[in-house]
Amino acid sequence: MEPVTLTPATAGTRPRLALATLCAVLFLTFLDTTIVSVALGSVQSDLQAGVVPLQWVINAYTLVFASLMLIGGSLGDRWGRRRVMVGGMVVFCAGSVVAAAAPTTAVLILGRAVMGVGAAASEPGTLSVIRHVFPNRADRAKALGAWAGVSGLALALGPVIGGLLVGAFDWRAVFWFNLALGVVLVFAALRYVPESADPQPGRLDLAGCVLGATFLGCVIYAAIDGETVGYAASSSIGLFVVGGLAFVAFVLVESRVRNPMLNFRFLRPPVVRSALIVAFAVYFGVFSIFFFTALYLQQVFGYSGQRTAAVFGPMAAAIVVGAIACGFWVARAAAAVPMIVGCVLGAVGILLTRDELAGTPSFGPLAATLAVAGLGFGVAVVPLTSAVLTGVPAAHSGMAAAATNTMRQVGAVVGVAALGSLVNAHLHADLTNRLTDLDVPTSFQGIVIHAIETGAVPEGGDAAATAAYGPIVQKVIDAAYAAFHAGLDTALLVSAILILVAAAVTVTAVRRGGHGGYEPAGEVPAA
Repeated sequence: MEPVTLTPATAGTRPRLALATLCAVLFLTFLDTTIVSVALGSVQSDLQAGVVPLQWVINAYTLVFASLMLIGGSLGDRWGRRRVMVGGMVVFCAGSVVAAAAPTTAVLILGRAVMGVGAAASEPGTLSVIRHVFPNRADRAKALGAWAGVSGLALALGPVIGGLLVGAFDWRAVFWFNLALGVVLVFAALRYVPESADPQPGRLDLAGCVLGATFLGCVIYAAIDGETVGYAASSSIGLFVVGGLAFVAFVLVESRVRNPMLNFRFLRPPVVRSALIVAFAVYFGVFSIFFFTALYLQQVFGYSGQRTAAVFGPMAAAIVVGAIACGFWVARAAAAVPMIVGCVLGAVGILLTRDELAGTPSFGPLAATLAVAGLGFGVAVVPLTSAVLTGVPAAHSGMAAAATNTMRQVGAVVGVAALGSLVNAHLHADLTNRLTDLDVPTSFQGIVIHAIETGAVPEGGDAAATAAYGPIVQKVIDAAYAAFHAGLDTALLVSAILILVAAAVTVTAVRRGGHGGYEPAGEVPAA
């Protein structure tokens, strides 16, 4: 089979429709990382689900999605990027049906896992096809701006759309919505997205596929499950060990096979490596703000879902604006500088948010600091994506897209898991000390810690708590919230430092002779 590549003439006379379809596929797969979160209460009451199964309703999708994306990108390069993307959407729709009709929580989790398989096959194609539909680097940068803007918009709109669907119907409507949009996108992709493939001679790298999925699956599962069972538990340690061994074997296999699933040779350019580090760090930071700051505002300051959405609205808008504007910037310049600027802006936004949360936050200033962080995130995503896509030959664009998206997803998962453990550690250590100072009995301290972790504190504010339980209870609640803030404060600081380290790595890459990518022979250069 001869390689199927696209030229400007064969890229289709409707590249904008192709881009719109690709962005819609991306929107759906990203939407599902957040849309289900607001449906958990309805799921719990309908299926009588416990806390841990509810966590896996969300995590099953993320775990499978992140673990299998490298395989999806590699198969797209070999079998056809549109073919694999459409096949993934069909699997995604099938998983949506299973989830929508689920009679038990176990079946619902299974449906979410199947949806994750479909998303892992679909999402790499949304990036790799852009590489071929827009061979001109300047046009491609603008298209990537739209792509990155949609990814941020999907994350922000997930809870909004989910809340509307659950409010109007019930939790099953979320998955019927997925099915309806997924079916439309299957036909749109077949009509508007051109096919491209670069099949390599030789067999499929099955060993690399298995080892890569094992490494990612074990590490991500251990990171997620460790929040519940503890990272010192034998199961967590065992999974980390298996994942580490699988990674070593994966590197050895990929350095020896003829057609590796992940060719490390393409990751050697400093700017490509730094872009992947930035991808991890930025999404680590994004989810630290989305998840923990929202939780803190709701539990400590009583923000409703609508008020939380309103305070995060400017951040979502800033992500979209930053991404689209940066598309034009990257079209005219190398990727390294905007990538550094985006990281610095994102870190500054996180630090400003941290400072605003030190006391009682004001709605306007808090929304403004979140918007600064969102602007930085939006600016950073476009150049990091462009750097990897441009730095890897077009024949392996599926692999490049999958590597980028995998780092983003792993950053998000590890960010929530690691920072969640950090927040919980503060809750246990700091709150225990505060309760001891208040002469709260040791037997009662565990109950208090569990209450604040689950949000099961007295409703009605200070007066209701004091009237119902006595003055000491309000002191306990204040101590619990202070401990929660201490954990959040540290988590935001860690996120900002990690993003600044990623920026420093990029600066080092530039000084060592790296740049915003290169155009291999046959590419259409920027105008």
